[in-house]
Amino acid sequence: MSRELILVVEDEPDLLELSRYNLAREGFQVIGVTSGEEALEVARQRLPDLVLLDLMLPGVSGLDVCRALKADARTQAIPIIMVTARAEDADVVLGLELGAEDYVTKPFSPRVLMARVRVALRRGEADETDEQHEVLRRGTLVIDAGRHEVLCDGQAVDLTHTQFLILQLLARRPGWVFERQQILETARGDDSLATDRSVDVHIVALRRKLGSEGARIETVRGVGYRFRE
Repeated sequence: MSRELILVVEDEPDLLELSRYNLAREGFQVIGVTSGEEALEVARQRLPDLVLLDLMLPGVSGLDVCRALKADARTQAIPIIMVTARAEDADVVLGLELGAEDYVTKPFSPRVLMARVRVALRRGEADETDEQHEVLRRGTLVIDAGRHEVLCDGQAVDLTHTQFLILQLLARRPGWVFERQQILETARGDDSLATDRSVDVHIVALRRKLGSEGARIETVRGVGYRFRE
């Protein structure tokens, strides 16, 4: 029996119970919430294996939940299946662009929902395996996740664990701007990284250690940092 944890976010009680029942019958663990605020809190605390996310929520919308989860290093790898009442809704396109894996339309068949959930979970497992063996190549930089090693023009670069995590975060998405808070959360296991100022200190150290490639890490005033394409 499957024991993956599924977070169902649905403000309609009948649909929430229907989804919960069908998922539990298939052997999944299920947590149900009725608002975007609850969804974000539970996702960050419990780190579910998948989120089944209604787009039309009171308060914090489903799209805002999707955006927040995909922007957070702790939760960005969690597969999201959007639930919408209209297949042609432009919000679906935006949700997919934000990083959601799939969508289902209301009313949906429980069999179709289960099939979509299992596909998304399998894809997530494959992505996790790939990430463990991920090798990023950016200019003369090589960032090897498996070896926890960085090479610059063929020479090993001595980075702290925190600096490695920050560089990996930025280099994975060239051109994407990361706020200081997102960077803080990425290195959350390091007690020395506790303030916005300490992020700046680590960035300065990274630029110095990376030599000419350090210029790829650009400051976006008032926001944070990005890795130049």
